[in-house]
Amino acid sequence: MKIFIETERLLLRELTPDDTEGILRLDGDPAVLKYVAQKPIDDLNQAREMIAFIRQQYVDNGIGRWAIIDKKTNDFMGWGGFKLITTLTNNKSNYYDLGYRLIQSYWGKGYATECTLACIDYGFNNLLLNEIYAMADVENTASVHVLEKSGLKKIEKFIYEAESHYWFKLTKMEWLNKY
Repeated sequence: MKIFIETERLLLRELTPDDTEGILRLDGDPAVLKYVAQKPIDDLNQAREMIAFIRQQYVDNGIGRWAIIDKKTNDFMGWGGFKLITTLTNNKSNYYDLGYRLIQSYWGKGYATECTLACIDYGFNNLLLNEIYAMADVENTASVHVLEKSGLKKIEKFIYEAESHYWFKLTKMEWLNKY
């Protein structure tokens, strides 16, 4: 299993079938999914399907969300990283979307920001991206804060899956000028 990123507290590695129970815990929690258009899953088979779907993105696109692992405990905390979006979203397609999702017990401890900053660095320095995009439901103030704290700029508000979202963007030049 390949580790893509290591931070002070986190490992970001490919998702594997061993993450099935963690995905069930993550995507089975309605609070975790409050701001996304996804219904909670309720069995291990659905978790396996989710992992297979993401692993297929690794094959098809060379990238997909990664497992976030606590370095001290080796526990599955959630997922984060990039997804190549090929469909039209907010009049844009073929872009790299930065996202993350954490199990509730890891909220409010700086893990999302740590993950996001490391992914941005990886995106610009390893994937050689020129721009990174993200979006967040306007009511998801925690995610909006993480994205802004990580350097992404709120570009505009738009409707996505019948909900109002912010569209974020960060260019490589903006990143280099900041760091």
